[in-house]
Parts: sequence; structure tokens; C-alpha cells
Amino acid sequence: MVSSEDFGQFEPAWCPGCGNFSILKCVKEALAGKDIAPHEVLFVSGIGQAAKAPHYLKCNLFNGLHGRSLPVATGAHLANPELRVIAESGDGCNYGEGGNHFLAALRRNVNITLLVHDNQIYGLTKGQASPTTGLNHRTKAQPGGVKREPFHPLAIAVAMKAAFVARGFTGMQEQLVSLIQEAMNFPGFALVDILQPCVSFNHVNTLQWYKKRCASLDDSYDPTDWERAMSKSMEWGDSIPTGVIYKNEAATPFADHFPALSSGPLMHQKREMEVVAEIMESYA
Repeated sequence: MVSSEDFGQFEPAWCPGCGNFSILKCVKEALAGKDIAPHEVLFVSGIGQAAKAPHYLKCNLFNGLHGRSLPVATGAHLANPELRVIAESGDGCNYGEGGNHFLAALRRNVNITLLVHDNQIYGLTKGQASPTTGLNHRTKAQPGGVKREPFHPLAIAVAMKAAFVARGFTGMQEQLVSLIQEAMNFPGFALVDILQPCVSFNHVNTLQWYKKRCASLDDSYDPTDWERAMSKSMEWGDSIPTGVIYKNEAATPFADHFPALSSGPLMHQKREMEVVAEIMESYA
């Protein structure tokens, strides 16, 4: 039986009160709750404070470039479909530097889980606006306030009919654990955008600010209703919905298009070297 302690105990280099601590705790509980052992999971991260999270887990880890976690995660999944692949990084890393990769992963519907630590700011590089920073938010790099509307990742994901789209909040940990587990179980690309405070550089979207606004979707909400999901994904302000925003059960996972992957990890499959030699010769 797997326990959260199996994923190790480390001393994270985060500011006291950072939401990353809660996310790390919830990830451990989610994996242990599904009896997923450390060797069965791969975390792929980019660059940033959020991307440090997998460093504090005893498991397989690939720390990539800024915004480039999803291409690596895609390759890892296609090479070994039996491995649980989770990409984890911040809102700047995934929606800024990694914006095109985010769109490509949505289109391909790769069977991986993306956990985005969304604090609406760049934390590692000391507080400039990120793609999700609110309009007129003042930072050291934008002293006159941000003069553009924020990026809406959930709306983009729903518009592209992604397989699984959800929003969590670090102040609602029981729900967040459940969302991570459900995302990992869902076939296809699963996005969990996780709202969290940055105590050092974002003094607008604080823990209390989120607590006053975040509310779980009620049981009457149907996440398979695309039009309602589009509307719900754009809700932001006095009320912010959390939970599963959209499910697309008809979406075909990317790997299902490749018959060779139905036989398991490529490394375990027999290679016909004569065929390989013939293919190589064709390029001569």
C-alpha cells in the first residue's frame, strides 16, 4: 500500500505561506490515494518556483526548459504509455513561454495530466505580470498597471474541446486531491489550473481574496455540456467556480492513433533490425 511518505520528505526553498506547499501536499495524497508508487510516475517540469515542486518528490523527474515541459511529457508518454506522466509548472511557464505547446497538447489530446500553479504572477523572476495577471494590476515591471486582458486558459481549453478541464484552489485541498486523481484517470489531455497565492509578489490575489470568491460547482452542473462549460470557464471576479468545468468523453487520445503503441512500451517491443536497416537505406 502506497503512502504519501513514500514520496519522501524534503525542505522546499519556497517562501513561507506559498501555495506551492499545499499543491505538493495534495499531489502526494492524490498519488498515494490511487496507490501509485514513485517508480510508476514521471513528473516533467519547466522553470520557475512551481517547476521546483517535482524536485521535492521521490519519483522520476525531468526538469526541462522554460515553457517546454509539455513536449517532453508528450514524448515520454508515447515512448512508455504505461507510465503516469504529469507535467507541472506555473502560469507563466505554461501559458507564456509554453503557450504554443499548450495549444498543441490540447489539439493532440495526449494522455498526460497538466497541473498549473496559477498565482497570476512570475514568482521566480521577482514579480512581473504573467499571462493571467489581471487588468490594471501594478507590478515593478508594470508600474502603470497591466494594459491588456488576462489570458483565460480554461476558456481556451474548453473552446478546443479538450478531454478534461478543471480548476482547483489551494484553500480547498480535499477537492484539489480529488481533481488531480480524476484528471489522472481520465483518458486524454487533462488540465487542472490551480489557483494559489504568491505571498511575496502578488498582494492582490491573496489567500483571503480567493477564499471569498472560490466556490465549488454544484451537483446540478453538467460538465459535458460544452456551451455551458464555455460560459462557466469565463466566470471570474466576485465568483470563481472550482471543480470539473468540462469533460469530452468522445475525444480520442493521441496514442490510440498509433497501432505500435497498443503493444506496450516501445522499449519492450521486439525490433526487426532488417526493417530498420531497410528504412535507413531509403534515406541514402
